[in-house]
Amino acid sequence: MPRTKVALPLFLTVALLLLPAGAQALPRGFFGIAPQTGLGPKDTARMRGGGIETIRAPLFWGGVQPRRNGGFDWSYFDATVETAAEARLEVLPFLCAPPNWASRRDTRLPVDNARQRQGWEEFARAAVERYGPRGSFWEEHAPGTKKPLPRMPIHAWQIWNEENFFYFTRPASPSRYARLLRISHRAIHRADPRATVVIGGLFGNPKQSPPAAMDAADFLDRLYGVRGAKADFDAVALHPYARDAAELRALVEGVRGTMLRHGDRRGGLYLTEMGWGSQARSPVSFEVGLRGQARELRAAYGYLLGNRHRLHLQQVDWFSWKDAPMLCSFCDSVGLFRKGARFRPKPAWHAFVQVTRRARSR
Repeated sequence: MPRTKVALPLFLTVALLLLPAGAQALPRGFFGIAPQTGLGPKDTARMRGGGIETIRAPLFWGGVQPRRNGGFDWSYFDATVETAAEARLEVLPFLCAPPNWASRRDTRLPVDNARQRQGWEEFARAAVERYGPRGSFWEEHAPGTKKPLPRMPIHAWQIWNEENFFYFTRPASPSRYARLLRISHRAIHRADPRATVVIGGLFGNPKQSPPAAMDAADFLDRLYGVRGAKADFDAVALHPYARDAAELRALVEGVRGTMLRHGDRRGGLYLTEMGWGSQARSPVSFEVGLRGQARELRAAYGYLLGNRHRLHLQQVDWFSWKDAPMLCSFCDSVGLFRKGARFRPKPAWHAFVQVTRRARSR
């Protein structure tokens, strides 16, 4: 089914933006961040003080099981969860990146053979058994242990990242991704029957065509069309990178409309990456200058908060925390703070804090 284009009348656009932000109670962990740099206690303390409640972080299969028969080494992700828990921040992991022994390319979904499928299933289940509600990590940090931590078990698990975009997934295939979801859903729910399975954040509107990439709404439409796939995920995730908040709104409405057409009214919607860069005079359309970054942030959150209940929006993660040159075409300016160990906030950070305080005060 072709993507339905969304064109909102001007009067409706204005009405949506003016809806009171606190009209419905916000879900726990609604305001998130997708940091691209290492985090320490000073980072998480500032996050918490600014209204951030969730950290989205990659959980690399290859990072915890580099050798086929070597067991799981959770040390690198333990550090992330520990730092977050100390500040009472939630963690939303996205599972991705198979090890070399399972796949020659970490952008290829591990569904081609029994070794890949079994390995991924064991990895996903082990992750929940480590960090879920009955996870061994929390037992190791229970009261009375050497290093007790606030208990912040992980309840939601995101499967892969931008599975409709060649940079992270080749080929972009709804049917292959449906296979990965089936394996993941089974593994995760065996360890935690109440867990939430979230699809990887779909890149809203990539320029490339299949099989390199697919429009988010088209990919999702075809995913729903795979027999049984709808039962294997609880929520949809989107990365609505856009020139401005108006274009972001069209991407969000398009994906939510696809969910509704397939009868998924109760399915949650996550925006697990969203952002604009602060660099001016850039060829990248997502970089809009210092004032533009703050302006688009306010406009985007105004729309999202005002329509949260209608969209069934569960979480919004700003990308990213600090500027990180060399990581992507606009990572050098997309942070709420400038790069470096010091905290040098941009106008967008002050705008973000105003948004979170206003939303939580209603």
